[in-house]
Amino acid sequence: QVSVVESGGALVQPGGSLTLSCVVSGLTFDDASMAWIRQAPGKEREAVSCVSYYGTNKFYTDSVRGRITISRDNNKNTVHLQMNSLLPEDTAMYYCAAAYGRVCDLDNLNNYNYWGQGTRVTVSA
Repeated sequence: QVSVVESGGALVQPGGSLTLSCVVSGLTFDDASMAWIRQAPGKEREAVSCVSYYGTNKFYTDSVRGRITISRDNNKNTVHLQMNSLLPEDTAMYYCAAAYGRVCDLDNLNNYNYWGQGTRVTVSA
């Protein structure tokens, strides 16, 4: 049974920082590309970042590039999303997702075969 569990969501002021974490079990972690995908209220889900199997390659959508850093620790089966200079438009439910046996693809959410339940980030004064 594969488990994907996110944590770290919170209410934060504009300009603030936050780190999201995700722990995965039940699969060979370094055979999975890992992504963070968000869904803002009233909007479709979008992949914001993805990291390859061993962390060599990292991908970011344009709206977050330079403000967000993805990382992974294959010894602990974890992936993190460090978010800085947060904007109100970053408000969303953030999901951790695994593309097991697949490479990163920010344009195709069907690429990700295991998802967590999400952690909520609210950016507001």
